[in-house]
Amino acid sequence: MEKKILAATLYLKDGVPVKSAEDLSPAGDLKLLAKIYNDGGIDKIFVFDLSDGDAEHEKNIHTIRELNRLTEIPTCGGGNIRRLEDIKKLLYAGCKQILINGSKPYCFALVDEASSRFGHEKILVSVKNIDFVFKHREVIQEKIHEMLVMEPKLIDSVENLTDTQYVALCVENDLDHMLAVLKREHSRGIYGQFLNGAEGNAMELKSMLSSHGIKMDNFDPALKWSDFKLNKDGMVPVIAQDYRTGEVLMLAYMNEEAFYKTITTGKMTYYSRSRKTLWVKGETSGNIQYVKVLTADCDRDTILAKVSQVGVACHTGAYSCFHNEIVHKEYLESNPLKVFENEYAIIKDRKIHPKDGSYTNYLFDKGLDKILKKVGEEATEIVIAAKNPDPEEIKYEAADFLYHLMVLMVEKGLTWEDITGELSQR
Repeated sequence: MEKKILAATLYLKDGVPVKSAEDLSPAGDLKLLAKIYNDGGIDKIFVFDLSDGDAEHEKNIHTIRELNRLTEIPTCGGGNIRRLEDIKKLLYAGCKQILINGSKPYCFALVDEASSRFGHEKILVSVKNIDFVFKHREVIQEKIHEMLVMEPKLIDSVENLTDTQYVALCVENDLDHMLAVLKREHSRGIYGQFLNGAEGNAMELKSMLSSHGIKMDNFDPALKWSDFKLNKDGMVPVIAQDYRTGEVLMLAYMNEEAFYKTITTGKMTYYSRSRKTLWVKGETSGNIQYVKVLTADCDRDTILAKVSQVGVACHTGAYSCFHNEIVHKEYLESNPLKVFENEYAIIKDRKIHPKDGSYTNYLFDKGLDKILKKVGEEATEIVIAAKNPDPEEIKYEAADFLYHLMVLMVEKGLTWEDITGELSQR
């Protein structure tokens, strides 16, 4: 059985998130919203472009592109889609699917064209009245991957006319109603305003739905608490690690209750040995740790938690609790990402704090055209080196190219996180 989804909706007006199509008041910072959805358990984001004209439309496209850089969740772009070019822009901005307004007269001509061009799995249609489904049910069946049913009262009629999957609106955070919708054969999932600012509550809701027999994308632990070897206090030590960088953040302990609460909520929950009580990391400070991966060691007496850290991990204000250096031996960094990040940081520092005689500063002073000329030259050098039998030449020229590429990245305001984020979505 396919897992059901919980979807959020994001509305954009003049390039910024707003609360809804009816309420154009600000909905909060885009970066914060993306993090809430990333960490909180949301499975899909429907993004609605509420623009009035081309200039505003381009602003919203830019924001959608930024959202897709910030989030790990698939997005479905909708609103102001009138022609194939609009669909292409949204796909190029990183949207995985497109939502076409079913109430528009040009809808099915566009659906037909888009489905043929990009594949029907990328095409969704919004449904606000049953006449639309009745008139076009054959096309819906053939050309559309899913529907977005925007009126709860239409669900029965929709299912009587087509077996196309749909995501349905749930107006209220009502468990019985959600269960009734999600248990339907063709229901793909639900969306609603109550999911838009969930801040981690989506994981708890998924656990609740799962306990009622709904298959959700939530944590289903491969080990039970009884599988662990406990210390003399009946606990297991937990090492928390930044899931992006691998940096070790802290050491704490779990008892059985903390273990299962962590799995249910998706937030790291520990047991305080000094206070003799459970504590959710960041509950008072806001420095929450959202679970990405939990792993047991070979003896099953220690847990490694890869987490998304909000703010800092240490009570001192340091990002990691492990900041008191005892000994240090110089070594060459071999982690590729660390090497790239370190080199990038040096180049960026040169731009901010110029140094006399620096080749990097020479490139920045000469400007973009000079930087682009060098990038082109170094790319050509790689091609020439590849024709020679000695692989050392390719290594040298590739390193030269990557250095000049990083100069270009700094000049244009791109980071390695931007690049790796783009690659990971392909």
